[in-house]
Amino acid sequence: MAGSGWSRRRAERQWQRDLLREIRAMETTDEGPDGGRVTPVRGGLPRAPRAPRRGRREPVAHERRRTVVTVLLTTTAILSLVLLNVGPGSAQVRAWLGFDDRFGTQVDGDGSGSYEFLATRPGTDEPVGWSSCEPIQYVVNTDGAPGDWEELVDDATERLSEASGLVFEDRGTTDDRDFEGRFGLGGRAQPVLIAWADEDEVPGLGGDVAGLAGPISRDDGMFQRYVTGRVVLDKEAFEEIESVRGGDEQREAIVLHELGHLVGLAHVDDPGELMHPTTETTELGPGDRSGLAILGDAPCG
Repeated sequence: MAGSGWSRRRAERQWQRDLLREIRAMETTDEGPDGGRVTPVRGGLPRAPRAPRRGRREPVAHERRRTVVTVLLTTTAILSLVLLNVGPGSAQVRAWLGFDDRFGTQVDGDGSGSYEFLATRPGTDEPVGWSSCEPIQYVVNTDGAPGDWEELVDDATERLSEASGLVFEDRGTTDDRDFEGRFGLGGRAQPVLIAWADEDEVPGLGGDVAGLAGPISRDDGMFQRYVTGRVVLDKEAFEEIESVRGGDEQREAIVLHELGHLVGLAHVDDPGELMHPTTETTELGPGDRSGLAILGDAPCG
């Protein structure tokens, strides 16, 4: 009896060591293209050992339960090492093991209406998007902004988050007006910059353009995903629209339209959709919602 129990425990300890070695091997990182990091996956995990048979005698019920509980507790402890890992590739390992790290609530779209994406993953129809396991952080430069800028941004981000499941995180205000260089020291992505400007500062705001926006992506060798971006709104257009009837709804619709670009939607020809170039409606259309639901379901990356 004692000898068999000792052998079983030794087998379990060996299995634990093998499992931990395999997990560490999967978390090994290699240099990828553009300085990114790649997490290779190397085969399956070793199977748990079976208790040795002892002649024709079957183990009694309480012995069987004790063995199963020991294995389950040991497995949970080892998987915790993966879940707590914050190094490159940890999200891919957790997803591979079946854990859902979604930051917000998944939205189910019905696929109706017209929608287009700014970019798709090579060889697929899947759009490039933001990680669904992290919030989209943003800062606001208030120079030239309307007095109710905070309400406009809060309402628009809340509406887009509800339609997509993506979560926006307000990181406060900033003096930064670098719309192009959204990477800091060591190539770290900076929060999305939301600001008001004129065509002298941003030539693209000339003519009837009331806003510009776009995400910036990064490819780590396994996934291409958006990691930062900018939203630039025409301060003169916002001043003019504010004084007309229904101006508040129109200004918020412009912010929401540009946030649609930020998360990955492109223009469509249907004037019933908010992503129509002229923004003739102030509400999200069926195609807008279908596209946003798909973008909100992007992999963690």
